[in-house]
Amino acid sequence: MKLTVLGIWAAYPKANDACSGYLLTAKGKNILLDCGSGVLSSLANYINFEDLDAVVLSHYHADHMSDIYPLQYAIDLLIRRGKRQEALLIYGHNDEAVFHTLNYKEACIAKPIKEGNDQNIGGVSFKFFKTKHQKTCHAMRVEVDEKVMVYTGDTGWMEELAEFARHTDLLICETSLFNQQKGLNEGHLTAGEAGRIAYISNAKELLITHFPHEGNIEELQHQAQEEFRGSPVLTAHKDMIITL
Repeated sequence: MKLTVLGIWAAYPKANDACSGYLLTAKGKNILLDCGSGVLSSLANYINFEDLDAVVLSHYHADHMSDIYPLQYAIDLLIRRGKRQEALLIYGHNDEAVFHTLNYKEACIAKPIKEGNDQNIGGVSFKFFKTKHQKTCHAMRVEVDEKVMVYTGDTGWMEELAEFARHTDLLICETSLFNQQKGLNEGHLTAGEAGRIAYISNAKELLITHFPHEGNIEELQHQAQEEFRGSPVLTAHKDMIITL
């Protein structure tokens, strides 16, 4: 199982960068986790769009899904030109009408997800957990053979999330706030809270991401490390590759 970081920013991308997006490669499949602003151009550095098998969206805030729409155009063009045979499966919750926009002509098919409704995507197992956010959002637990990866999406503090992430090999955790900003933005974690979830869950590694645009990211890493007390906390950056 290989994870390629395509974007790391909350709200909007910095110059030549992207918001939330991660390419998971496993069992010969290419699966995109979230598709925020700027992600599509980053993805093109790694695979041809005709080789993308599925997209799984944590939620429908623009910094996590806005590039879905140009991706739909791309898939439709590839199919019409004979370069792609299969429709793209796009997984997301159906609590909002946005779900239906994931369907596009014959090119893209929306597939519903929810907590307790596991999915198998080409031999890659997905479990979902509803997080604490302004709108419906799901964390994902991905299992391939004996390796486990958990991606939190966006969330406020929930000790139950640590149970969902129990014994994960890699925890990809949103880190939107410095410790001193706790409570500033409901539905998001401080760096210390991210580290605490990793510690309680007994995660082998913690990757922090979904960063604010002001402040020193190294301070976020330090604050997370104080709570995690495990292996060195990893700080996500574009083009980072982690193999499990």
